[in-house]
Amino acid sequence: MLKLLERTIDSLDRRLVLLAPSKAIPAVFQNSVVDERQHRSLLNQMQALRGGVYFADGALGRAQLSADGRHETIEDEQSWHLLTVDDRMRVTGCAWYLQHEDAVSVQDLRVRHCPLAKLSAWRSRLWKSVESEITQARRECLNYAEVGGWAVSEACRRTSEGLVLALAGYSLGRLCGDCLGITTATMRHCSASILRRLGGAPLSVGGTALPSYYDPRYRCEMEILRFDSRRPGARYTALVEAVCEQMAGVLVIARPAPAFEGEAPERFVPDWVPSAELAYGV
Repeated sequence: MLKLLERTIDSLDRRLVLLAPSKAIPAVFQNSVVDERQHRSLLNQMQALRGGVYFADGALGRAQLSADGRHETIEDEQSWHLLTVDDRMRVTGCAWYLQHEDAVSVQDLRVRHCPLAKLSAWRSRLWKSVESEITQARRECLNYAEVGGWAVSEACRRTSEGLVLALAGYSLGRLCGDCLGITTATMRHCSASILRRLGGAPLSVGGTALPSYYDPRYRCEMEILRFDSRRPGARYTALVEAVCEQMAGVLVIARPAPAFEGEAPERFVPDWVPSAELAYGV
C-alpha cells in the first residue's frame, strides 16, 4: 500500500483538483484559474458522488438529497474542496476544508449540532474543549478549520484514494498557513481509526477525552477528532511533505469574487439539511 500511495502522490498533479472559495488564492498555488462554469460543474459532480455514497451506506435518505440525488450543504459554498478525478475529469473522491475567520466561536461551528452538545453530562465539556482549541489557534497565530465531506466512489474504495484525500487535507492546512482543526468521523469503513493514525486525536478537557457517540441522523457511531496540520502522525510526516510539494502544482479552480461584499451564495441550503461528515469512503 505504501508504494501505491507514493505512486499516487507522484501523479497528484493529474489526479487532484482543488475548488477554491471566492477568496484570494495563496500564492503558493502555481496553476490557478477563475472559471465559474467549471467550478459549478465539478461541485455538482462532487455533490452527486457524496449523495450516492451516503445514500448507499444508509447514512442519508432520499428526503435529505436534492431531486437529482445530490447532497448539498451550506459549507459547500464556503469551503475549499479537494477532489480526486479520473482521466476524463470525473470526480471519484472528495473532502472539504472550511477555514474560519479569526473571530469564530463555538456557536459558529458545525459541532454545535453534535449529539454530545445535547447531553447535559457532556455539553459543557465539549464547549470548553473546543473553546480551548480556538484560543490556542489564536495564541499561536494559526487558522482554525473544520474538515468534512469525505467520500470515495465504490470503484476506488480499495485503492489509496481515501488516504490521499486525508493527507491532502493536512497539506492544504499547511499551505494555507497552518491550522488547528476539528472533524467528526464515523467508525464505519474504519474512517475514525485511519484519521487517528494520521494524527487525529479525541478532544479532551481536564485530561478526560470526549467519548464516541451515536448519531441518529447518520445512523452510525461517531467520534470528534482534532488535528494540527503541523504535526501529522510520525509515520506520515514525509508523505504530507511530499503531498505539499505536489499540491503546489495542482489545478485550482476558483469562483469569481462576489459583486459586492456580503453577497449571498447562489443557492441557499436551509439549516435543517444535515451537513456532510468526514465519514465515508475508505
